[in-house]
Amino acid sequence: QVQLVESGGGLVRPGGSLRLSCAISGNIGSIDTMGWYRQTPEKQREFVASLYGSGGTNYADLAKGRFTISTNNAKNTVELQMSSLKPEDTAVYYCNVIGRRTVFAAASAYWGRGTQVTVSS
Repeated sequence: QVQLVESGGGLVRPGGSLRLSCAISGNIGSIDTMGWYRQTPEKQREFVASLYGSGGTNYADLAKGRFTISTNNAKNTVELQMSSLKPEDTAVYYCNVIGRRTVFAAASAYWGRGTQVTVSS
């Protein structure tokens, strides 16, 4: 079983910064993609950023220039550094991993339970 646990959310003033972290554990042999998504009650879950096994990254327009996704050498943590936060960044942020139990297994998507980020003065 694979578990993703997010942390680092909270209340921050506009213009401030937060660093979200996602701890990855369990039976996962290889990871294809790590990513962050967010959701508000008014919107469907939307893509924020992803980090590929090759090391490449991809960012939604909302994140470009303000957010940075990264991982550690062990690839058991994925972080999202957020700066210049705006009230519209308020959302529940979810960690996502696409991985395989073995190299030859089919890929599966895993989700954390989310961490709340509130940007307000």
